[in-house]
Amino acid sequence: MSSKNVFELLSMSDAIRVIEKTMISVSDGKCILPLRNVIDVGSSNRLGIMPGVLSEGGLYGVKVLSLFPENPSKGLSSHIGVVILFDPETGTPSAAINADALTAVRTAAATAVATKVLSRVESSKLTIIGTGEQAEAHIEAILLVRDITKINIVGREMTRAKDFLNKVEGRFPNIKFTAFQNVKDGIKGSDIVCTVTSSKEAILFGEWVTNGTHVNAVGASIPIFQEIDESMVLKSKLFVDYRPSALAQAKEIIDGVNSKAFDKSHILGEIGEVLSGKVKGRLLPSDITLYRSMGIAAQDLACADFVFQKAEKEGYGIFSDIS
Repeated sequence: MSSKNVFELLSMSDAIRVIEKTMISVSDGKCILPLRNVIDVGSSNRLGIMPGVLSEGGLYGVKVLSLFPENPSKGLSSHIGVVILFDPETGTPSAAINADALTAVRTAAATAVATKVLSRVESSKLTIIGTGEQAEAHIEAILLVRDITKINIVGREMTRAKDFLNKVEGRFPNIKFTAFQNVKDGIKGSDIVCTVTSSKEAILFGEWVTNGTHVNAVGASIPIFQEIDESMVLKSKLFVDYRPSALAQAKEIIDGVNSKAFDKSHILGEIGEVLSGKVKGRLLPSDITLYRSMGIAAQDLACADFVFQKAEKEGYGIFSDIS
């Protein structure tokens, strides 16, 4: 199914509901999720392979994704690939779904789920660091869980930040947008901060973040990328989507554990544990909470299955017998 099909069939609100249920299942140990396998294919480009099994209904499949950080400059997504689902009774491939669109929606939905349970309820000011495809999706998602009135956009280049601002102002006319090039200035006074970049060096430093802020660190999904520094981890209440992947593939966490700046217990819980009530999230209004998102196959497979089931009902996509 095409990206157009995915966007038509998977609304952000539906994705948020799917992700909430899925993350609880992940933290209950009901899914089999091998770590993302990443292959260097030249320059800064990578091929990622993410298999997984969701026990409910025996759903299983794999996401195969090219990570090409420079693609946005060519008018293409930085994440290009496909999610393949298999029939649990026969092993026959049952669906091939565009992974670009699916990744954009499910990643932002997962951030919204974390923001809903970790940020202060009265949060009204948001900063998005990054101007790629994830930036707009994150605005849409977070507006569904918090009453945001002001959004700062931080771009590596002011022209890109302003171009992005002009784009989203038309889509979200009730929001006051401001463009920044400097991250430190862009996050001042913000209740919620999202990093959605492909940076290889830390761009958000703990010393800049004030009490009460919730941070979603989303863009760095493999250890060659890093968006936040060690002090950001140290001063925050840290939650992750999936402990094994955070401990194995989040550079700032790996480095902090290896240097003994903190240990594995600094991760207070997975977001699924917070959702189910097994772990407490924000305790005080003054807490700085951090959600370190790696992105996991369970999210892709659950959203892909939602798209597939809805497509069958509504006659979307191209169907063929490949058994």
